[in-house]
Amino acid sequence: MALPELTDEQKREALKKAQEVRSKRAQIRAELKKGNMSLEEVLANAEDEVIGKMRVAYLLESLPRIGKVRARQIMEEIGIDENRRVQGLGVRQKEALLNKLAK
Repeated sequence: MALPELTDEQKREALKKAQEVRSKRAQIRAELKKGNMSLEEVLANAEDEVIGKMRVAYLLESLPRIGKVRARQIMEEIGIDENRRVQGLGVRQKEALLNKLAK
């Protein structure tokens, strides 16, 4: 199936939207890193387009003291696929993440 041909205007709109999403995602990650936002708040807003489409690994790596290796270990321990997005997490997986990372 071929991709639809986009006009220049449609391409500009798509690029603009993609940039806005990246900016919002970076802002959320920065807030998590600073401690101004909690994992619980993020998971509660999983229906938000920007948060919902973020990969869980990327989200965990945004938390203080968690890097790529630790994020993968946590996900494996809980049983979350490495490609899972936040909107695809089940209730039990969210609870397990919050219990594991509770301060």
